[in-house]
Amino acid sequence: MGLDRRKFFKVSGLTALGLAGGSVSKVFSGEDSLGTVAPVRPEGPLTAQRWAMVIDLRKCHEQADCNDCVTACHTTHNVPKWENPKDEVKWIWKESFEHAFHDQEHPFQQESLKHLPALVLCNHCDNPPCVRVCPTGATWKREKDGIVMMDWHRCIGCRYCVVACPYGSRSFNWRDPRPKIQKIEPDFPTRSRGVVEKCTFCEERLARGMLPACVEACKYGAMHFGDLEDPHSNVRELLSERYTIRRKPGLGTNPEVYYIV
Repeated sequence: MGLDRRKFFKVSGLTALGLAGGSVSKVFSGEDSLGTVAPVRPEGPLTAQRWAMVIDLRKCHEQADCNDCVTACHTTHNVPKWENPKDEVKWIWKESFEHAFHDQEHPFQQESLKHLPALVLCNHCDNPPCVRVCPTGATWKREKDGIVMMDWHRCIGCRYCVVACPYGSRSFNWRDPRPKIQKIEPDFPTRSRGVVEKCTFCEERLARGMLPACVEACKYGAMHFGDLEDPHSNVRELLSERYTIRRKPGLGTNPEVYYIV
């Protein structure tokens, strides 16, 4: 692997050691030379009681051809690029609004909206069905911040979690992914054939005081990340000011990815 197991858990464990650090009430930002918002990293790890993400679909629709967030995520986490859809592995990707939110549509909905792209990823549910069905504990929800994690060393490839996830947010490595990684990022472990993988809200970056790669890569202010339990956080302010929806809320999973429409 690109990173041995001991080193990986040492890096991942920094998040736990960072509990003594300051929590994030807002994501501090500044403007770069282009006038776009650029994140400013505080010292120490980023911590929260419950991480959540808000995606502004209106801004995504204005930049429908932009894939910066997908590229940043997949490059950072050594996600392979397969030409064959059967072998596809993805952490964050685009679906049509109609497919992502089919339970929210009605016969008189604006026709153009149905075909516009919507960013989708693991919802880091407050009540994750994937965790309940995993027989080895390879996937679990962190008590301290709600991130639904993966341990690829424990995964036995049973794919129960893939079936249990109602959002299609988990990918299975049918083949060795490493030959299909253009440039291996040495700071994140590569996976092997026969294991499941998915978005982890960039927990390894949070441990280093960095925002998720997708949020940092977004130049148009469409992606926001913060503490859902902090009433002064950026995500709480957005949720109180804007109308938002979630994917399949009726299933009782309580997804923590919200969409401004």
